[in-house]
Amino acid sequence: MRAHYLQHAPFEALGSIEAWLRTAGAVLKGTRFFESARLPELKDLDLLVVLGGPMSVNDEADFPWLVEEKCFIRECVKAGKSVLGICLGAQLIASAMGGRVYRNPVKEIGWFPVHGVPSLDGSTFCFPPSLEVFHWHGETFDLPTGAIRIARSQACENQAFQVNRRVIGLQFHLETTPEAAQAMVSHCGAELTSAEYVQPGAAILAAEPEKYRNINNFMAQVLTYIRPTVPGRDIPRTEC
Repeated sequence: MRAHYLQHAPFEALGSIEAWLRTAGAVLKGTRFFESARLPELKDLDLLVVLGGPMSVNDEADFPWLVEEKCFIRECVKAGKSVLGICLGAQLIASAMGGRVYRNPVKEIGWFPVHGVPSLDGSTFCFPPSLEVFHWHGETFDLPTGAIRIARSQACENQAFQVNRRVIGLQFHLETTPEAAQAMVSHCGAELTSAEYVQPGAAILAAEPEKYRNINNFMAQVLTYIRPTVPGRDIPRTEC
């Protein structure tokens, strides 16, 4: 499996995804837009991971590479590649496929539950009725054509979506480790203003290790679900 990641900020990295990819024997390469905007050839990847970042998908004037990145994501989806988007990455998938991205009525930062939306025919990834996850976002999106909502929360209706069998977008962070949470608080702490769905930095960092284990294990399930099929090998998938 050939995996490629798109990274938008030095402090928002792969987290637990990297260990999963290494264990899966993936050949791992990446584009770090804060260093270079060079993208790979479609033929050279099987799985694309689009990470988070502090910018908006609409900030094309400030970050011109967003235009090419969205085009590349759209081509990956059309080509049948496995694609995972996280936070900004999910918004980029939505935008690339024609969905509108805009400010959510409230910011959602910290540890809050998301709620799975059961599939009527069992054709989508299955989130549990409630799962406490790590959030850091202030924007949301309209579901693009062909997307199915698979998770929501009280603060944000579109928390996760799926397109066909290989594309999943997550507004929240299942890959977060204690080190990654500390980096987010350190670099983006100015956003931690008093609000209903914004936790103080101390509360965020006081999370028990079990919370990180739970979300990292669930991230592994998501990755297994969209993992590219290896000829001659049956990859188990999780469905409702």
